[in-house]
Amino acid sequence: MLKVVGGSSAKHIAFEVAKELNTEYIMVNTRKFPDGEKYIRILDDHIKGNSYAVIQSMYRTPDEYLMEYFFITNVLKTHGAEKIISFIPYFPYARQDTEFNPGEPISFKIIANLIENAGTDILYTFDPHLHRIKSLSDLFTIKAQNISLIPMIVRYINNNYNLKDAIIIGPDEESEQWTQMAANEIEIEYDILQKVRHGDYDIELKPRNLEVLNRDIILIDDIISTGKTMAETIKVLKDQGANKILAAASHLLLIGDALINLYRAGADVIIGSDSIPSPVSQVKCAPLIAEILKKM
Repeated sequence: MLKVVGGSSAKHIAFEVAKELNTEYIMVNTRKFPDGEKYIRILDDHIKGNSYAVIQSMYRTPDEYLMEYFFITNVLKTHGAEKIISFIPYFPYARQDTEFNPGEPISFKIIANLIENAGTDILYTFDPHLHRIKSLSDLFTIKAQNISLIPMIVRYINNNYNLKDAIIIGPDEESEQWTQMAANEIEIEYDILQKVRHGDYDIELKPRNLEVLNRDIILIDDIISTGKTMAETIKVLKDQGANKILAAASHLLLIGDALINLYRAGADVIIGSDSIPSPVSQVKCAPLIAEILKKM
């Protein structure tokens, strides 16, 4: 039997997954001891022989959520869980994937090892911030798969907003993988911004191939953190005559005043998934997770 467990960061997702699968949602009691140590207790008297989908997103306080995840998976394995299928919608420490300076940890690899050693059998994550490591199989010995939320997000936009002569734009070359994916999903044009140098101190940002004048824009990236890059991109597109701008990303960290700054820059709509809960996290991860589990 498959049961669903949600860590503190993803109870809303886990409960929706269990409801969609018509299976049991297992509660986890969590609290902190006076010295700050984490206590957990899984409220399931029949662990042995069952499989578990464990859902925990590692945003904003990743160390705390990681420790909770390790405890949950280890308890399940220790008590005889047959298989643990883990979903980490927002994967932490992916930026530190090499030793940039002597004495630094390769955090991405260390976290991958800890997740495996805790008892994880299969891992799914959504749009991790991959740079030099191109595939999760380079880090994990267990089955580990990256699935993009971008197709689901751009379908949501296409179905809910009446866009005029729309084009998908990425803020830089790194975003092209997501803009191309989004464009293929809803069959419209895409482009990315590039720097055009007119002199030593005169640099212009403009789309590589397409004009944006009087066109609606779906602006795509994997993550909006401080929002500075996205805000600058929105200003550039507005200056070049873009009509409506919808800024979208898989993960919305929205640190500080990022959300209001995006609106001030000229964004009409901001959309992301609920991998990180926010006022604009309109696209739910639960249906995608349920679909993966059904196929398994």
